[in-house]
Amino acid sequence: MSQEDIMNNRPVTEDYDESQIQVLEGLEAVRKRPGMYIGTTGAGGLHHLVYEIVDNSIDEALAGYCTKISVEILPGNQIRVTDNGRGIPVGIHPKEGVSAATVVYTVLHAGGKFGGGGYKVAGGLHGVGASVVNALSQWLELTVWDGAHSYFQRFERGKYDKQLEMTGDTDQHGTSVLFQADPEIFEETTEYSYEVLRKRMQEQAFLNAGLTIEISDLRDEENIEHEVLCYEGGIREFIDHIHRTRGLESLSDRVIYFGGMKGDNSVEIAMQYNDSYNELILSFANNVHTIDGGMHEVGFRNALTKTINEYGRKFGLLKDDNKLMGEDVREGLTAIISVKLTDCQFESQTKVKLGNPEIKPFVEQIVSEKLMDFLEENPAIAAAIFEKSQAAQRAREAAKKARETARRKSAMESASLPGKLADCSERDTEFTEVYIVEGDSAGGSAKEGRDRRYQAILPLWGKMLNVERVRIDKVYGNDKLQPVVTALGTSIGEDFDITKLRYGKVIIMADADVDGCHIRTLLLTFFFRFMRPLIENGNVYIAQPPLFRVTKGKRHHYVFSDEERDRLIAELTANGGKVEVQRYKGLGEMDPEQLWETTMNPETRTMIQVTMEDAMKADEIVSILMGDKVQPRREFIEANAKYATNLDV
Repeated sequence: MSQEDIMNNRPVTEDYDESQIQVLEGLEAVRKRPGMYIGTTGAGGLHHLVYEIVDNSIDEALAGYCTKISVEILPGNQIRVTDNGRGIPVGIHPKEGVSAATVVYTVLHAGGKFGGGGYKVAGGLHGVGASVVNALSQWLELTVWDGAHSYFQRFERGKYDKQLEMTGDTDQHGTSVLFQADPEIFEETTEYSYEVLRKRMQEQAFLNAGLTIEISDLRDEENIEHEVLCYEGGIREFIDHIHRTRGLESLSDRVIYFGGMKGDNSVEIAMQYNDSYNELILSFANNVHTIDGGMHEVGFRNALTKTINEYGRKFGLLKDDNKLMGEDVREGLTAIISVKLTDCQFESQTKVKLGNPEIKPFVEQIVSEKLMDFLEENPAIAAAIFEKSQAAQRAREAAKKARETARRKSAMESASLPGKLADCSERDTEFTEVYIVEGDSAGGSAKEGRDRRYQAILPLWGKMLNVERVRIDKVYGNDKLQPVVTALGTSIGEDFDITKLRYGKVIIMADADVDGCHIRTLLLTFFFRFMRPLIENGNVYIAQPPLFRVTKGKRHHYVFSDEERDRLIAELTANGGKVEVQRYKGLGEMDPEQLWETTMNPETRTMIQVTMEDAMKADEIVSILMGDKVQPRREFIEANAKYATNLDV
């Protein structure tokens, strides 16, 4: 329907005048539009509440007044965050007429980080964190110790009946916040993940050398988890931790570390090369992870490329007409960039990108000077870095030739689509989907059972390449991966173009056994490393075929787990009669009708959408599971075996 049609046919139900303009006062706006403040009301937003309160305690540490922070997950998924900082000011605010602590927790954009001298450097620069958490909590209890007295106030959904009151004398100082997330806001879940919070707290401990952060999960008395996190080496230990947990072999036994200051602004950088072909650059501004980077990261990348090229020319390792590109010098690099600023300019309250333009030349200057000094003082490490960068350059040039060959081959072939692809007739990606199927047998059933208008089938066969262990030049022309690339139409790597994607849904359909799991992992690794926008854009799915067919009389039931099977059998046999159970060892055992009914019919199928909610975690898991080192993979499997189900071992 056109805009004109909409205008001409719109229903008029009431007048639109000044009475229709709604003004949301106080914290009503937060409860009305929580996503504007915490990004989502799903699990990510739920955990963000904890981050906001912890960030306030971290700011006290940055100011030099806090040495210890405690984070506790209590029974009922209540959260308590306690620090030994100065304690929120409790005196009467001159403008608001109530305690300053009350103002912090009830007024948006109120805090000590707007130039009043309370903080030079802080992550919570918007002054909305505490009040947002209060607004989105079913209740919140605030306790403050100022070194002389203790104070207490309770809020319910951001509102309060009683003012902050003195509750006793004490020589303790600090702040404690106890809150319960509001199930009216977080309808999806109010259950916290200890591991998600633990990783975030560990990250903060790395970024603040010497700060102690304790995290505890007290929800299960018989299975209490507790960890004390403190790293005197700061981000240098962060690099060691990343390499150790991912099973990466460092090129040298020394982490490159340097930093500098300009006024009240500072930068510190830790970096080390490893034997992988992937880069991992993590940037932070005032301890906040800037997931989408920003000016500090741009400055680092520019200076790194420039400095290594200058070093190469200075010592005759590069000819005048030769030049290493950014991707060459970053291959196998793990780097942590941490800047501290008096006036952080984040793009939103969720702080994913740093916009301060002045930080770019500052970081460039520090990296150019300090990195060149390090390379000149450590020629052996410099030689290893340069050798790796030149190997990456050769691989990039080989990939370019392979890419051009692949293009010419595609242009010369009369039919550029893979021979085994059974395409669909529809061309609108809003409706089209391709099933990447393991094996010709399952592929045959899928071709017969599909809806030919919208569903394409691409069977795979043979062992797929593990791309975690190869550079991109080995991917071009690979006979197992090229059909996938050609069918999707987007190309890979730097040539990837999502606008050329031929199918809106890319569905991996493999057997529900160990081999099928391996196929899925290999494909997901390929998409993650060379076609990542597919995952970021939400185009990748995993089909969920049933494990069993339970039959009683003429009625069939498809179930997806052992527990579901046993429960159904108990229900069906409660009134007598015989029940038959068929175990599907693979997709090929289903006839086309069964495969359509259980796994391919949009009305009845179950699929899992592959997301990029935590790119760093995904990157870590891919490195562990698909890398060369056995020990990290063994440790990961042992730690996560309790979550695995439906394995046919």
